[in-house]
Amino acid sequence: MERYPIPTVAALVRGPLGRVLIARTTKWKGLWGVPGGKIEWGEGLEAALKREFREEVGLNLSNIRFALLQESVLDEGFHKPMHFIFANYFADSDSEEVVPNEEIAEWAWVEAQRALEYPLNTYTCLLVEEYLHQVADPVGTHSYASLPPREGNG
Repeated sequence: MERYPIPTVAALVRGPLGRVLIARTTKWKGLWGVPGGKIEWGEGLEAALKREFREEVGLNLSNIRFALLQESVLDEGFHKPMHFIFANYFADSDSEEVVPNEEIAEWAWVEAQRALEYPLNTYTCLLVEEYLHQVADPVGTHSYASLPPREGNG
């Protein structure tokens, strides 16, 4: 049987208060990441991203923009051997009300810079760093920078 890489989508999402959503899932051996998942047959990338966010955390996305393309080949941080192609995005949500599914163990809305203090999987770490480089105010002067994190358990 031939095996092929699995195409997936994920996003670092900014909520209405300027914080970003990170989540610890049951699949990344205790590491934090961002919601996302597999693209279904016949489904476009953005449609898959919107579906995954509705399914995993109950959020609707807007202002979706491409961020990075990454590859994970048999990463030991994942719960089983897999080869993924990650199409990573930045997006916005008009809500911070997370409705987690069974894959989400914990979640947090945090300032992007603070997300780097969490034990992130390698791919999410790169995505957050790219976000800080491309999107966030490089000197951290936005008015919401001092908001406390909002955390929850699923």
